[in-house]
Amino acid sequence: MADTSDFKNGLVLKIDGQLQQIVEFQHVKPGKGPAFVRTKLKNVLSGKVVDKTFNAGVKVETATVDRRDMTYLYHDGSDYIFMDSQTFDQIGIPEQTVGKGAGFLLENMTVQVATHEDAPLYVELPVTVELEVTHTEPGLQGDRSSAGTKPATVETGAEVQVPLFINVGDKLKIDSRDGGYLGRVNS
Repeated sequence: MADTSDFKNGLVLKIDGQLQQIVEFQHVKPGKGPAFVRTKLKNVLSGKVVDKTFNAGVKVETATVDRRDMTYLYHDGSDYIFMDSQTFDQIGIPEQTVGKGAGFLLENMTVQVATHEDAPLYVELPVTVELEVTHTEPGLQGDRSSAGTKPATVETGAEVQVPLFINVGDKLKIDSRDGGYLGRVNS
């Protein structure tokens, strides 16, 4: 249990059976009436963000979320297999838990896996990943109908929009959160 004075960004609360992470909070003491805490909470599983107000001093149940560095090993059916870097235990995480980041997972990549009571909640990839282009059409000079971008397939199989000058074999820096092109990596 935690008091509203214990709130801090990143704290995970258990509210109505759901795990909610505090994104931001603000203690408010109006001139008239009791103090309260205004929070912005993000559902750990769905990612949905909601605003919630707590009266000051209210006790709220907290949840223990364990974040560990794990190494991605391979994809097996609908599960992604990760290995704990300290204990070398292997766990399978379903595709929907891994989320959109699955398209940017390379073997032996280190990621953070958050668990609650040994159940995986989400997988956090590094913000930027470096991947090689395996297929893309040659860019046509003067083609501005696509705002200067074209689709390219990277070594993990994901498709990203890249500038026209990118060729097969180029190594790219990609934002793993939204799949956006950030630049070329010089080898």
